[in-house]
Amino acid sequence: MPELRKDPIIERWVIISDERGKRPLDLVSPASGRKEPDYCIFCPGNELTSPNEILAFRNPDSDGTAEWTLRVVPNKFPALQSTGETGEVTEGMLTMMNGIGTHEVIIETRDHTLSLSTMNTKSAEDVLWAYYSRLKDLKKDNRFKYIHIFKNEGKDAGASLEHTHSQLIALPIVPKRVQEELDASLEYYNSNKECIFCNLISRERELQKRVIVENDDYIALSPYAPRAPFETWILPKQHQSSFQPYNTNFSGLAEMLQTILQRLDRHLEIPPYNYLIHTSPFSKEENEYYHWHIEILPKLSRRAGFEWGSGFYINPTSPEEATKLMCQL
Repeated sequence: MPELRKDPIIERWVIISDERGKRPLDLVSPASGRKEPDYCIFCPGNELTSPNEILAFRNPDSDGTAEWTLRVVPNKFPALQSTGETGEVTEGMLTMMNGIGTHEVIIETRDHTLSLSTMNTKSAEDVLWAYYSRLKDLKKDNRFKYIHIFKNEGKDAGASLEHTHSQLIALPIVPKRVQEELDASLEYYNSNKECIFCNLISRERELQKRVIVENDDYIALSPYAPRAPFETWILPKQHQSSFQPYNTNFSGLAEMLQTILQRLDRHLEIPPYNYLIHTSPFSKEENEYYHWHIEILPKLSRRAGFEWGSGFYINPTSPEEATKLMCQL
């Protein structure tokens, strides 16, 4: 029988309807392997076709011009522009502000045929270090309140270029979804004197129904009320309110992220996906109530009229069934 499940954090309702999805493997998308392209603006040799790089990691023996391993560049078609002031204006019930922000692209590797799941672990760590480096730098600009880091993998997930990359957008406001999590977390903390995410992790480890894998520092689980089939969250096991290296490194997080992406590739035939990092805003990066995390959402189903009109999500695969498959090596 279908179930209505309420997200324990922001209390959003989700319909879990296994009968609509038949078997989990009926959801898979066509495989999307990478091949060497005729031309790609992110590939080595085409650096001058993109805006001037903001950050680059290079091989130690490089002369400083060619052998980059990762680059961060401004998005050629930014959602927001970096010059100007925010300037909020209100007219009665209507409010607007200038579209001030920064939109950057993280080119994760020079090798067009690799993905975040297939590159070596050191390269995956470098991607996380690039995120962190840009966060630290952009927080110096007091116009920005939040940095949204995300990845669109595959055309159906919104990627316009095949070469593996992720993006970040600096915003003058905190996004609504993140603010909902922050507000709910603070309310729970004020009532219970503990972090709701820490409590959730403890509970899931006890139940062992939705835990996919864990290492010394991180845990990956299927959320109780997932919006999408095989939605997966990665969280630090110890309380951390903002995205940062644990014990001065990202090795455990890179290992966990690659493990989940590799299992998605294996069991769902290289599906398109989105992932995003939710972290505390700059105004209160260190706190006791919020817990940063990564949300990974494979694109295996589409939202239609009911979802758009009602705000409900219909998920044709229960998180328990998804976890069973994802636990398989």
